[in-house]
Amino acid sequence: MSSVPLDQVAAAAGIEERVRFRTRLAARGLDGTTLFVLPALLAIVALFVYPFLYGLALSFRPKVGGALANYAHFFSDPFLYDTIWTTLRLAVPVTILNLALAVPIAMRVRLMRRQRLLTTILVLPVTLGTVLIAEGLLNNLGPQGWVTRSLIWMGVLSGPVKLTNNYWGVFASLLITGFPFTFLLTLSYVTGIDPALEQAGAVHGASARQRFSRIILPLILPGLAITFCLSFVQAFAVFPSAVLLGAPAGPTRVISIAAYQAAFEEYDYSLASAIAMIMGAVQLAIVAAVLGLRGLLYKGPVGGTKG
Repeated sequence: MSSVPLDQVAAAAGIEERVRFRTRLAARGLDGTTLFVLPALLAIVALFVYPFLYGLALSFRPKVGGALANYAHFFSDPFLYDTIWTTLRLAVPVTILNLALAVPIAMRVRLMRRQRLLTTILVLPVTLGTVLIAEGLLNNLGPQGWVTRSLIWMGVLSGPVKLTNNYWGVFASLLITGFPFTFLLTLSYVTGIDPALEQAGAVHGASARQRFSRIILPLILPGLAITFCLSFVQAFAVFPSAVLLGAPAGPTRVISIAAYQAAFEEYDYSLASAIAMIMGAVQLAIVAAVLGLRGLLYKGPVGGTKG
């Protein structure tokens, strides 16, 4: 009998051990495919995690006072902490109204033949940008804009009405820029529901309102909760609209403006970082509350027999 060289035996044993090691890693979700995630992970660390940790550490290094001096200063100054409620008064109603508009429109669009064309038209404001939309609203909703002039000509108004450089100008801008995003997410949830479920309700004599309230709405509520969170975060971060269409020193002085003024007008980057951390904490609290309520909703599949 011919003997196998020891080096070949060692090589085979090494290969077998590497195969076993790779098998154990693959069982834990760590295989060659996972390497494709590394670039995205590095980008997240470089563009989000590191700036966040740096800003958090900077917020505890105020110009004057102890580690919590910036936070104490923020919550002791009404001109600063009122920006939280100002931002919430804009972001929450806009988000709710966007959802209230997106649901019925998405329900209607999903049944239309030219769904792609209508969807493209509805999401067109995304391509315009916040600044261009603000400029258009200033020209159209201003005291001499065509909207005001048309309402005066029709006798609806007796004189010019100020719809810009105040709360309503910012509200309109957030509504226009936020609706396409909310609509697309809502449409994806609505079209994912198996039509057979609604047809079964109709066969059993349920009206259109009953089918929506007892079949469609419970199925899309978990998705609407996610949509609310994403739309709220987008609206809460309002800055250009509050400056261009609002009154940044008055009714629309949102928290992002307070952070900007602390950083680039007062050159207090530590205070600006603290305001940014507070801004993130408020958003996180709202999102956590909504997601906590989402856990009480229906968690099963929405596809039924579809596909």
